[in-house]
Amino acid sequence: MQHGIAEELRVASRLFGELADDQSFLLGVEAIARCWLATLAAGGKILIAGNGGSAADAQHIAAEIVCRYRAVRPGAAAIALTTDTSVLTAIANDFGYEHVFSRQVEALGQPGDVFVGLTTSGRSPNVLRAFEVAAARGLTTVALTGEKGLADTHSADHVLCVPDPATARVQEVHGLIGHLLCGVVEDALVAAQGDTGSE
Repeated sequence: MQHGIAEELRVASRLFGELADDQSFLLGVEAIARCWLATLAAGGKILIAGNGGSAADAQHIAAEIVCRYRAVRPGAAAIALTTDTSVLTAIANDFGYEHVFSRQVEALGQPGDVFVGLTTSGRSPNVLRAFEVAAARGLTTVALTGEKGLADTHSADHVLCVPDPATARVQEVHGLIGHLLCGVVEDALVAAQGDTGSE
C-alpha cells in the first residue's frame, strides 16, 4: 500500500513540476483569469459544467467564486450547471443527455458571459454541444481538458490541456487550475473593494 501511495505522489509531483515550468501553460491560466475578471467586472457570470468528477470540480469552482476562496469579499456570479436535478433530469428525459448543459447555456447565458467546460477526454458530447451553443450566443468559451485536447471538430476561445493520459491526474490538475483562477480573481476583487473604500 505504501509503495502505491508513494508512486501516486511521484507521478503527481512530476506533472505539477512540469506545468510549473511550462510558460505557455502559465500564460494560458493568466489569460483565462483576465477573461473571468473582465466578465465579472462587466456584471456577467461564469457558467461551469462537467461530468462525474468534473461535475464536482465545476461545483467546487463555482462555490469558491460565489462564496469565497480565502478572503472575505463581495460575492461574484458563477453557476455550476451540474446541480439542479430537476433541470438535469427534465432535459435528459425530454431532449437527451447530450443536451443537459447546452439547454442551460441557452437559457442562462448572455453575451459577455463565460462558459467553462471540463472534459478530461475532450470528447464529452454534452460539454462539446454546450461549447457550440455558448459560442453562438456570444459567450467566451474555456475548455479544461486532458492530453488529447478537444475533439478535432470543436474549439474554444481558451483551451488548457493537461499532458497526462490518466483521468485522475488530469482531474487533480484541473482542481489546481481552479484554485489558481479563484485566487487571482479573488485578489483582484479584494483590491477593487479596497480601492472603492478609499475614495
